[in-house]
Amino acid sequence: QVQLVESGGGLVQAGGSLRLSCAASGRTFSSYAMGWFRQAPGKEREFVVGLRWSRSSTYSSTYYADSVKGRFTISRDNAKNTVYLQMNSLKPEDTAVYYCALRTTTVVVSSIPADYRYWGQGTQVTVSS
Repeated sequence: QVQLVESGGGLVQAGGSLRLSCAASGRTFSSYAMGWFRQAPGKEREFVVGLRWSRSSTYSSTYYADSVKGRFTISRDNAKNTVYLQMNSLKPEDTAVYYCALRTTTVVVSSIPADYRYWGQGTQVTVSS
């Protein structure tokens, strides 16, 4: 059973930074696609950033929504089974619950939430103006 646990959310002023973590447990993966999504009140869950990785090729690539390009960075530490989301220059419109999601049957990063099998419980990010 795969479990994802997010942490690192909180309250920050506009222009500030936060780093979210997503720790996976239950098994190790030889390849995966990891996505970060967010959902603001009254809005649909939206794709923020994704990462694809395969041990066989040591190939890794990242994908960002236009709204966060240049401000957010996704990274991984496979030894810790953890993926990080560094968020800089935060804006009030970044306020949402942030979720990490994992798909292990493919390394294709998808912007569609239904394509991901495993989800974390979410962590609240609030950016004040």
